[in-house]
Amino acid sequence: MSDSQSQGEKTEQPTPHRLQEARKKGQVVKSTELNSAFTLMIMVLFFMLFGDVLFGWHVDMLTSFLTDGLSMTVSFANFNSLFINAMLNFFKLISPILIVGLVAGLLINYAQVGFLVTSEVLSPKFDKLNPLEGIKKIISRRALFELFKALFKISLVGLVTYLFINSRFEGFLSFLYTMPEGFFAGFSSLALSLGLQVAVVFLIMAVLDYIYQRQEFMKSMRMTKQDVKEEYKQMEGDPLIKSKLKEKQRAMVNQRMMQEVPTSTVVVTNPTELAIALRYDQGEDGRGVPRVVAKGAALIAVRIKKVAKEHRVPVVENRPVARFLYQHVDIGEEIPAELYQAVAEILALVYKLKGR
Repeated sequence: MSDSQSQGEKTEQPTPHRLQEARKKGQVVKSTELNSAFTLMIMVLFFMLFGDVLFGWHVDMLTSFLTDGLSMTVSFANFNSLFINAMLNFFKLISPILIVGLVAGLLINYAQVGFLVTSEVLSPKFDKLNPLEGIKKIISRRALFELFKALFKISLVGLVTYLFINSRFEGFLSFLYTMPEGFFAGFSSLALSLGLQVAVVFLIMAVLDYIYQRQEFMKSMRMTKQDVKEEYKQMEGDPLIKSKLKEKQRAMVNQRMMQEVPTSTVVVTNPTELAIALRYDQGEDGRGVPRVVAKGAALIAVRIKKVAKEHRVPVVENRPVARFLYQHVDIGEEIPAELYQAVAEILALVYKLKGR
């Protein structure tokens, strides 16, 4: 396989930046099956816990209507109050169901996607009006998978329902000889048991669907090697440009460092590999500490020694001191206390040579 073909294949996993850009466009991992299954499970559990309370509210509303409402004369004077009272009773009965369903939907969406606000998905896309694109989507592999998933879901729910009713068939027949209050209690118990089983099956299928949707999403987000390189250039900058910038920065640092060498007190060498320029300012109290003003190895060390000789700065060979200063003391820092004695001897030698 040629390099151009390998460069064009999407073999690389998506980078965090690509996933973040896709998220801004509303492209995230999400399973609508998981939303439906979780909401169904929460609603079934809600009815199992608070179904008796809702039924009691419903009985009270019907009792009030059958005892008081039918005997009341409806007129323009009392129509508003009757209508408001009926709406309040209706919302009292239906609002807990709506609120629980809404909260469950928001929770599962937040668990999948997190907090995401984007207008990208609302922007018009005229390519969707193309009939050929629509036909391709209808007969695509994803569309066939969704069709198979829907048929499998219907078949599985039908099988679960059949097995449930078949195992409790005699119980359903006994409802024919049960009083109304007993009928509701028994039938609601069986209906909630069936709903719980269906919800569990839905939830298992939804988790599997989420795993599949995640795999498909990550597959669609894959990048070519060239895409990764281009993104790296955009995020981190072109490596060639960065190397040139670093080279210029090093040159500027070296230039400033070389400007400090003529004003240094002494240059300590290794003698050929390292060179460290020290400046000693005694200060008013005579307690100044020598400071490293320039250091370098190899060619930079040669330049430091050359500049020092041109400006008559003493060059002293001391291998241990030069090696320690180069490895442990940065430019602009004072020498550590453990080198006071050794550097004092070097400075004494320099002052002796200068006749001071």
